[in-house]
Parts: sequence; structure tokens; C-alpha cells
Amino acid sequence: MAMVSDTIERVVVLRHPIERVWATLTTAEGLSGWFGSVAEIDLRPGGRAFFRWDDLGDESTATITVVDPPYRFAFRWAMEGLPQDSAPQTLVEFTLKPVAEGTRLRLVESGFAQVAVDMARSAHKTNSQGWDAELADLEAYLDAAT
Repeated sequence: MAMVSDTIERVVVLRHPIERVWATLTTAEGLSGWFGSVAEIDLRPGGRAFFRWDDLGDESTATITVVDPPYRFAFRWAMEGLPQDSAPQTLVEFTLKPVAEGTRLRLVESGFAQVAVDMARSAHKTNSQGWDAELADLEAYLDAAT
């Protein structure tokens, strides 16, 4: 069986200032506009974040690990398809950098290799597709609010 990548990485350039992108990633109002249907966040290392996707009938809780405004935000959450309380967690990191066109956002989710290959493959595929959709929603949300 082929190995599964331990990470998902996406890079997008958003036509918006870094402070605006930061607020969209780190506030309940901003997150609720593009990342699921409802979000709550206690923005501090060790704080909790809650996300709900009404259309998918899914929800997730995360623990904030890094808050470095407006450049870096990270959290850990349970691996997709496993019970929330006991599941191995992946680390999701957003890194922002101002560029001439606006803001370069780099997303890295890592930690898939800590579970069996079939489980890792499934979670990696689900989250890869999820991030593609969510980042498209982020861009649309930012553009619509202009």
C-alpha cells in the first residue's frame, strides 16, 4: 500500500489587506461567514474554537495553539472520521504575508501519518477536498464584503 502524505498544503493570494484576512480567520463573525455555518472562538493559546456545518450535519471543536497577529494562527482538531474525544489530532496552521496583490495565505494541515494508512488516506482525502472548498468560500466571502 502506498504511503499517505502527512500534510495538506494550500497557498492562495487574497486581494485584501492582511488585517482583514486575519479578522476573517480569527473572529466568530469572520469564521461564520466562510468556515461552516456557525463558529465560536476564544482567541488565545489554549482557547477553544467550535465550528458547525449545518449543510453537512457536522461539527468540530479545536484547541488554539498559536495566535501571532496578524501573521500566524494555528489550532489542533480531531482527525476526520474518528471520535472527537479520543482521536489523534492534526495541526492546522495559517500563515499570512502581505504581498503587492494583497495577502498570501499559506495553509498547512499536518499529522495524518499518526494513524493507520487506510484511516490516514481517508482523512487526508476528506480534508483536502474540504480545504479546497473552504478556501474558495473564504475568497468569495472576502470579495463579497468589499
